[in-house]
Amino acid sequence: MSTSGQATKSSVAGSRRGRGGERSMVPAAEPRSYYGEPVLARPVWTPEIAWYFWVGGIGGAAAPLSTLASWRGNDVLARRAALVALGAGVISPVLLISDLGRPSRFFNMLRMFKVTSPMSVGSWILSAYGPAAGFIAGREVLGIFPRIGAAAHVGSLLLGPALSTYTAALIGNTAIPVWHEAHTDLPGVFAASSAASAGGLLAALTPEAHVGPAQRLGVAGAVAELALVQRMEQRLGPLAHPYHEGVPGRLAHGAKALTALGGVALAAGRRRPAARIGGGLALTAASALERWAIYKAGFVSADEPKDTIGPQRERLTDSDGKPTSYVRVTQHGPTPNHAVTSPGRVEVEEPDLPLPRA
Repeated sequence: MSTSGQATKSSVAGSRRGRGGERSMVPAAEPRSYYGEPVLARPVWTPEIAWYFWVGGIGGAAAPLSTLASWRGNDVLARRAALVALGAGVISPVLLISDLGRPSRFFNMLRMFKVTSPMSVGSWILSAYGPAAGFIAGREVLGIFPRIGAAAHVGSLLLGPALSTYTAALIGNTAIPVWHEAHTDLPGVFAASSAASAGGLLAALTPEAHVGPAQRLGVAGAVAELALVQRMEQRLGPLAHPYHEGVPGRLAHGAKALTALGGVALAAGRRRPAARIGGGLALTAASALERWAIYKAGFVSADEPKDTIGPQRERLTDSDGKPTSYVRVTQHGPTPNHAVTSPGRVEVEEPDLPLPRA
């Protein structure tokens, strides 16, 4: 009987030591769901959305580049950038409406403006960007709408970056772990990718004498994209596994390789048209691969239960596996005694019961 009592006392003491931070007698459970089924539903977006991310990013960076080139007197680059921006302004709504299924669904999103909804804000950004790109192209290419086109140039400095990055805020606002946990990094990644793709495309389309600003934009965007993607994956930690395996992993690796290759070729191709054109097109293709990698990673992350449960569990516990705030429940005698120490956490102390005599 004494041996049994000592064992009981030892186990109680051991569990208390675990709560005190010295040692836990209970192994950490692996995050898992019921029968291993996904906790979250997959995104319902169609592949057109991945292309929408890419095309909108190119247009969002091309419009401000047209404005700056026009102000600096580089009319050749301004016209080409205006046409690229106009093309993106036409194609982007087509891709979005194709995903929605009916044009009326897009117009329904314009019935209200909700600042806290990235989808609502993005719908209005896209609706304003298209006409602005049209007026800019009219002014630069056809010489019409001089005053409205000048105002649209100013507006593009706001609408362009917003169009390039609002989609990052949109997916970061979802519950998909690989997107949600990177919500502070995705806008920077999308902005850099947009700059690299627009700069690269316009570097390939612009004559050598006028290509300087586009070339510098493409190289700067490539360098920033590589750095920001690396930082995003480091911050995600284990949640970044979709970017290293399967289809999204291959897309991500391809995007990094093409971005590095294209950036080097574009930087060295000022006097070499073949290198400049090849590097610019490589950056444009790399941006498409990066957007597809991010898009596909969301589907993989939604299918993995531990990606959803793990971060939630970590937010509720500290580094020792203990809850971060608690209500202490103690029992002295037959009636429990509750003492609130901080909201949201419960700690239970076993009563000091006398051990049975041998």
